[in-house]
Amino acid sequence: MRGEHRLEGSQSQQLRNFITRMAAGEPLSRILGRREFWGLDFELTPDTLDPRPDSETIIEAVLARVGRGASLRLLDLGTGSGCLLLTLLSELPIATGIGVDISEGAVATARRNAESLRLNGRSSFLVGDWGGAIAQRFDVVVANPPYIATSALRDLPQEVRLYDPPRALDGGDRGLAAYQRIIGLLPVLLAPYGMFVAEIGRGQAADVVALLKEHALACEAIERDLSGIERCIVARDTASQH
Repeated sequence: MRGEHRLEGSQSQQLRNFITRMAAGEPLSRILGRREFWGLDFELTPDTLDPRPDSETIIEAVLARVGRGASLRLLDLGTGSGCLLLTLLSELPIATGIGVDISEGAVATARRNAESLRLNGRSSFLVGDWGGAIAQRFDVVVANPPYIATSALRDLPQEVRLYDPPRALDGGDRGLAAYQRIIGLLPVLLAPYGMFVAEIGRGQAADVVALLKEHALACEAIERDLSGIERCIVARDTASQH
């Protein structure tokens, strides 16, 4: 981009190192430690999942259903880099939210991202096992949980298998373990008529809808990503249990 610029010796060596790592299959986002998501810049660390454009389907689904000026309380389960919560807060100027992750490193990364995006005043991040220790109710709960079946992990592309944290990928025998845990908590996490929006894997929609029904939650919509794959499920609390 700047062909007239002469690299110093250390810069040339750094560039060579980057090229060597890319040639070995390491994603550029991991090399740089940054990823753009929804037009925002997020720090990545080995403790966080590398956000993909498919996950922006969650953002679109929420924003299509809430008012931009609404005073909402948001919860992001398995927050990782904090990209879902912080992106929503950037679009919802008076909303507040909490992000939870079992990884201390991920929570520290999310807090730094909140500070760099100047959203730390409306967000907080906690170390926890999903929402098990939270005693509040939320208008919107979002999640991008691990949903790859354990037996399929070995078939993932190298840039995912080798560089994303395994705990953020492994969804158990059928890829549904995290959904079972999260959906079981929703009756005490969602405010009356609250909304749950989660990313799902290819072919998992029917199984997740069945889990929602077991807990008296109604599936409102299944949204597709840009490739036409069912990527995001939207569910509502009917308030009948409150």
